[in-house]
Amino acid sequence: MPVVFRYKGYRFFFFSNEGNPLEPLHIHVRRGESVAKFWVFPQVCLAESYGMFSSELRELIRVVEENKDIIERFWNEYFNM
Repeated sequence: MPVVFRYKGYRFFFFSNEGNPLEPLHIHVRRGESVAKFWVFPQVCLAESYGMFSSELRELIRVVEENKDIIERFWNEYFNM
């Protein structure tokens, strides 16, 4: 489970096996038992979440948007895209 970065106790990561075929670019976020998944392209949007407040999700969308380049680069390097 490669971790791309951390922010305020949240871990931004993806799973080593993201499906067969590989799912489109996205990022998972976890803090404690709360989790969320965000699609990164064509625009950042929430795919699903469990145990997070809407205020958290709004902040996390902003963080994903600000780090799209890092997420995409890490994804492409890891999956040899």
